[in-house]
Amino acid sequence: MDNMYNKITPGSIWLDTDGNKIQAHGASIICVGDTYYLYGENKEKTYADSGYWHNGMNCYSSKDLMNWKYEGVILKPHEAPSSPLHHSKMCDRPHILYNKETKKFVMWIKVMGDEPIDGENSDFEAHNRQFMCIATSDSMTGKFEFLKKVYPADMYSGDFDLYANPTDGKAYILFERPHTEMIIADLTSDYTDVTGYYTAHFPHPGAPFTREAPCLFRKDGKFYLITSGSTGYFPNPSEIATADLIHGPWDVLGNPCVDDHYNDSFNCQFSSVFKVPGKELYMALGDRWMAGTTLEVAAAGKTNTALATYVWLPIKINDDMPVIEWKDEWSPADYPDEVQVDPMQEMIKQMRGAASSFMKRKEDENKKEYVGE
Repeated sequence: MDNMYNKITPGSIWLDTDGNKIQAHGASIICVGDTYYLYGENKEKTYADSGYWHNGMNCYSSKDLMNWKYEGVILKPHEAPSSPLHHSKMCDRPHILYNKETKKFVMWIKVMGDEPIDGENSDFEAHNRQFMCIATSDSMTGKFEFLKKVYPADMYSGDFDLYANPTDGKAYILFERPHTEMIIADLTSDYTDVTGYYTAHFPHPGAPFTREAPCLFRKDGKFYLITSGSTGYFPNPSEIATADLIHGPWDVLGNPCVDDHYNDSFNCQFSSVFKVPGKELYMALGDRWMAGTTLEVAAAGKTNTALATYVWLPIKINDDMPVIEWKDEWSPADYPDEVQVDPMQEMIKQMRGAASSFMKRKEDENKKEYVGE
């Protein structure tokens, strides 16, 4: 069944080259050489009342982003019920970076429902007691080995994304501090922890207003961040913000989804954005979590995420405003090759952006001082 697809059809059931349903939810894509690797949560057993939240993290490979070969489970669920990686634990949204210094692929995974940490109210909801697990591997299709459990900057940490600067390799994690704000923290040089430096952004009083599911990408020297509101598996409107520097300041631009008639991000939640190397194409990867959930199941507060589908859509930049439009079908092959940028001109653009951001920050600080007088 090789090369059975010549289009991406958002929302439809997607099969791998063996004819099985693709199971890689909360997905991201990484490119190694000329091969794309799709990875995410295996939800094949996550029916209501099944006792499964996940069945490991799967990996697929492709040459065209449409036809995916199953490479196997790259992080298996642990057998011990006490392990944070047991199939019953709320373990999801893997993100992977390749570290050129250590030559390791480093996976971070979010886990919900931990015991209270020191200094926290023991009555704090278990759903909000969230942390990260780290696993590493020598290859993208090799078996990732669990390394450790982490509370980034000594905080609970929810939905997240990872970003590594392609020039100097410096990396960052962006995570939701459950139901409060978004934290952006520097990673250590081996990508397995945070340095301790972080900044806080997008404060909100709580769900459903808190921003979650951060999806970071960079274009023409600017950072863009797509986020979701906090409504569980029920879809809601997306929001996009921009900044010249990853630590901000961030400016909210609005909802990137246009002609979204139900105002629910085309009935999905985006989990990541993938820049296709060599192409003028940024892809928003999303999950239609409630695709197979009936009204009766939803009314009981349950979901059948085993039946979830994927919504992958291209992002178009209109006058510095990224927009996502619905397409019944589309192909990455239809997008033009990337125009090569002069490195010196790109450096000048980034320096100007950094200087502009610095001046804006100083102006805002001066305004606050003036109001204080």
